[in-house]
Amino acid sequence: MDEFMQEAIRQAQKSLSEGGIPIGSVLVKQGRLVASGHNKRVQESNPILHGEMDCLNNAGRVGSFRNTVIYSRLMPCYVRAGTIVQFKIPKVIVGESRTFSGAREFMEQHGVEVVDLDLPECVEMMRDFIVRKPELWNEDIGEL
Repeated sequence: MDEFMQEAIRQAQKSLSEGGIPIGSVLVKQGRLVASGHNKRVQESNPILHGEMDCLNNAGRVGSFRNTVIYSRLMPCYVRAGTIVQFKIPKVIVGESRTFSGAREFMEQHGVEVVDLDLPECVEMMRDFIVRKPELWNEDIGEL
């Protein structure tokens, strides 16, 4: 596992330690870490502050996103995928999609390359969270 996915996982663990959803993300441009972030929906009572959104917010204005890669611990949902498509981020690398299939097809239909690493530690982290906090997870994915 490369350093960027390791950082996305660290960000997910940070969110979990703060009482949030264990999703973290990093933005990489030309092989360099630009920004990181994690899901803060619970911590900041903000329904759109998903991990990738926090990461992009932390990145600020970077000009074009066309030479970037976004890493996420979990397959992006439509909220996050829409932002990825809108900013023309060409590649997304995710830790897993077994616990949440997300919007892979949507991103691919819009020319985004999606790489699913299917990492056991990412699957385990999410499965444990869903078992411990199903109401929080269901709120996060709009299933309440």
